[in-house]
Amino acid sequence: MKPTILRFICLVLPMFHPLLASEQEAANPSNCSAESVPHERLSAQLKESLDCIDTLASKWAENQTASVLDSLNTAIKVLQKHHKTACTEPHPKRCGNPMVHSKGGLVCVTMGDVRYCKPMCNEGYDFAFLRRSRLYEHCKAGNKTSWSTQYIGGKRLADCNKSTIQIAGAKSAYFPEGQDCLKTKSESDLERNITRIFVSELQSTGIQGVPEYKCLICG
Repeated sequence: MKPTILRFICLVLPMFHPLLASEQEAANPSNCSAESVPHERLSAQLKESLDCIDTLASKWAENQTASVLDSLNTAIKVLQKHHKTACTEPHPKRCGNPMVHSKGGLVCVTMGDVRYCKPMCNEGYDFAFLRRSRLYEHCKAGNKTSWSTQYIGGKRLADCNKSTIQIAGAKSAYFPEGQDCLKTKSESDLERNITRIFVSELQSTGIQGVPEYKCLICG
């Protein structure tokens, strides 16, 4: 995790957990490093804080709630910026990474000299265009290193819009109930399974090659 993120979270955590507020040294940015604040401990503290947030928030004034929301929005922007650096050097390199849509993500893999990415939507969202027979988009050196897409030009592959039903895409193009893209990304077994399914789908259409540069990128 980047030092900037660690410093910010070190300052924010005491606002959520009274036990952490007394640990002034841990909240001091000068003591904030990957060694002094290991990911496992930080993650556990954040989960504990979430258990308290409803009780704490009910006692805050409106300006206090707004202050916390403002801090969280800043943290989210910083985290998302670094999170989206995943798969920064895909092959073929000239393809570059496609734009990741919000409310979902892209599962990507390279097979042969082609980069394949399958757009996926979170629960409660559906694709803006019909994609049932269009499971993935691709990019290869032979097609001017541009991505196939339903949109005009650029690297935008899909959009996920609020919807009570999911009918525009294939069944596997949606994250399971209660398991959005970030939840999937946070657990390696879930991420491997999503990737395995996509590779299997590609192979079932006759696409050959060793799967490489596999990753899941969330919007």
